[in-house]
Amino acid sequence: MFDRIAGVYDLLNKAMTVGMDARWRERAADRAELEPGDSALDVCCGTGDLAVELRRRVGATGRVVGCDFSEPMLELARDKSDRLELSDIEFEWADALELPFRDGSFDAVTVGFGVRNLVDVEGGVAELARVLRPGGRLVILEITQPRRAPLSYFYALWFDRLVPQLGKLAGDSAAYSYLPESVRTFPPPEQLAAMMDRAGLKEIRWTLLAGGIIAIHSGART
Repeated sequence: MFDRIAGVYDLLNKAMTVGMDARWRERAADRAELEPGDSALDVCCGTGDLAVELRRRVGATGRVVGCDFSEPMLELARDKSDRLELSDIEFEWADALELPFRDGSFDAVTVGFGVRNLVDVEGGVAELARVLRPGGRLVILEITQPRRAPLSYFYALWFDRLVPQLGKLAGDSAAYSYLPESVRTFPPPEQLAAMMDRAGLKEIRWTLLAGGIIAIHSGART
């Protein structure tokens, strides 16, 4: 599915979020608390936008790796980083549930709009924590469901009705029907925080944005 939608992924993200997705990624990158020279891993990196934000924070002396299981997404990410003259970002194929990195490899690990696609969310969070060095930070940017009216009504209209129609216009209605379904089955913020706690993270907190539609979780490895 992600292979099929790679070519329209960025365009539809901007349409669905009215361009706010870029700002959300900036805030997620800020929560990683990176310094120049640090190393960062962006899992489920898609077309590379969050990896680019991380690269801007670690600078030319740092290291950023973006990984995904969709080769078409990775190809677009490489093209994007080349255009931005950030070709030192490493983009490679990887399974988020079995990352090909040693324990404690990175100062920060991020995931933007990808954790809810894992078949084992709790196992995925534990794997993300595994590759963090002690004191390193995990940051998860994800869609969540607002619980209070009137935004909860707008959310239902937008995600259940309009988003699938956008996907239909883009030629893949099934993929964008999957989006609201995946959000409905994703754990609410407090449950995701509990998973992070069980993975051995501390200083866990989350911030709700856009009236409760977006959540940024962060925690540090003990």
